[in-house]
Amino acid sequence: MNWVTDLRSVVGFALLGLGACGGSFSAPAPFGPPQLGVIINTADPLSRQIGAEYQRLRQIPSENIIRVSFPPGGTTLSPKVFERLAREIKAQSGEEIQGYAIAWAQPYRAGCMSLTSAVTLGFDPSYCARGCSPTALSPYFNQATRKPYSDLGLRPAMMLASGDFSQAQALINRGIAADGSAPTGTAYLLSTSDKARNVRAQGFPQVKQILGSRFRIEILRADSLKGRRDVMFYFTGLPRVTGLETLVFRPGAMADHLTSTGGQLTDSGQMSSLRWLEAGATASYGAVVEPCNFPQKFAHPGLAMQFYLNGETVLESYWKSVAWPGQGVFIGEPLARPFSRVK
Repeated sequence: MNWVTDLRSVVGFALLGLGACGGSFSAPAPFGPPQLGVIINTADPLSRQIGAEYQRLRQIPSENIIRVSFPPGGTTLSPKVFERLAREIKAQSGEEIQGYAIAWAQPYRAGCMSLTSAVTLGFDPSYCARGCSPTALSPYFNQATRKPYSDLGLRPAMMLASGDFSQAQALINRGIAADGSAPTGTAYLLSTSDKARNVRAQGFPQVKQILGSRFRIEILRADSLKGRRDVMFYFTGLPRVTGLETLVFRPGAMADHLTSTGGQLTDSGQMSSLRWLEAGATASYGAVVEPCNFPQKFAHPGLAMQFYLNGETVLESYWKSVAWPGQGVFIGEPLARPFSRVK
């Protein structure tokens, strides 16, 4: 791994305000099933099965089901194939759709971008990097809007990623169980011995200072967390995370590990972000190509937590917390919304 630390970028990122930016956006409204499109690969039996189950359990309107077709099994779509699919997705997306659930675990990449970022932002090499370089800023980062398509012209995407149908069912049911549950629990922010991957840790005290009165936060100097039964947030930095089998995650939990290839969901040489979902988390994030250790390419824990605690879905909260998301994939049950009353 060719890690490069740009201290000016790290410090600048850590000092970003934890409040959402202003802006002349439409009035806030809940982001729910009527605003979510579900993308299914009709050539993939598992994708069809997951998509149908998600539509049933989340009561997604039939007009929000978006069907595309391509040979399943690969990890990466070529830009040419992706552009065809993007046109088909756009053509089937009504004006009311503000975001997407993608009903498969692979492909997780489109050319040099993650699939979720390409679907959200369009295929654009400015969101990629050769080596250790910055990428384009997401226009959705730290924004107040609850209607990203209406206000910003983009639809954030998250993959309903799973290796089999039973795991997908469990993931969906956790998201539903989270809704309006106002869970207690703990946010675990781990400062690890891996100096290259521990770059988010310098911002942890600020996160606790600002959000500690709203939710229990523990900052631990440790490489693993074991035996805890109240995990609502877990942010760390390691190529592999041990002890997941000893933890109990609350429905709606967010968890990720800053490393090079966690977003290579089905073939990573490190720990795949799918392991978080299999352990009981409801959403995660990881890089599909070498990001170097720019914290801007990963979730800012304070932003992710604040938007979530303010009643937004996990799709909105995770996306708004990543400044440079082009090389990272978002996975989980997008509509989970534990900190807001669900009508």
